[in-house]
Amino acid sequence: MSVKLESSWLTLLKAEFDKPYFANLKSFLEMQKRNGELIYPANNVIFNAFELTPFDKVKVVILGQDPYHGAKQAHGLSFSVQDGIKLPPSLRNIFKELQAEFQNFTAPQNGNLSKWANQGVLLLNATLTVAAGKPASHQKQGWEIFTDEVIKTISNRTENIVFILWGNYAQQKEALIDTQKHLIIKSPHPSPFSAYNGFFGSKPFSKANAYLVKNGKDAIDWQL
Repeated sequence: MSVKLESSWLTLLKAEFDKPYFANLKSFLEMQKRNGELIYPANNVIFNAFELTPFDKVKVVILGQDPYHGAKQAHGLSFSVQDGIKLPPSLRNIFKELQAEFQNFTAPQNGNLSKWANQGVLLLNATLTVAAGKPASHQKQGWEIFTDEVIKTISNRTENIVFILWGNYAQQKEALIDTQKHLIIKSPHPSPFSAYNGFFGSKPFSKANAYLVKNGKDAIDWQL
């Protein structure tokens, strides 16, 4: 794995790459590849979220757990899929909620969320790689230490960021965030298993925009 990180993030996080856990993580990934394991996303987009959303542009963080493990789905942005790929169920539910929140929102047929990332929405998965067809297969190998550091860095070095935490896993990360400086929006996960338990109707996107505008920032255009 080659580490390709946008320059503002590299300045803040470069010390992480010299720590033992990151060396162990790289060794794990290299061993997986030697054993013939197919890894998603492709090596050149593992850090895509950082590339599209430089540190000083971050306004919203949407935290996911794991990259998609199907072919041609994951491209380094949480909940997002590559152009032309069928929408996963959670993403369909995210678009349904957007339609309910914004009268003029048209549900997209395309699930590539790069437009959000380019506006300052950091689409961060806690684990940045996965083995093909094996969900959660790269958890607890070191990625979470790295992405926890990302969350803490944003919390400590900025203010008035919106953190959107869907589901129990993401909500555990609240402990890393200074709630006096930032807005945390929590609800059940948009997965079909939990969306009807409080995700639908939670209005995370309009709440995020209201907070950004109140704090002198441009709202996010969620339409793709």
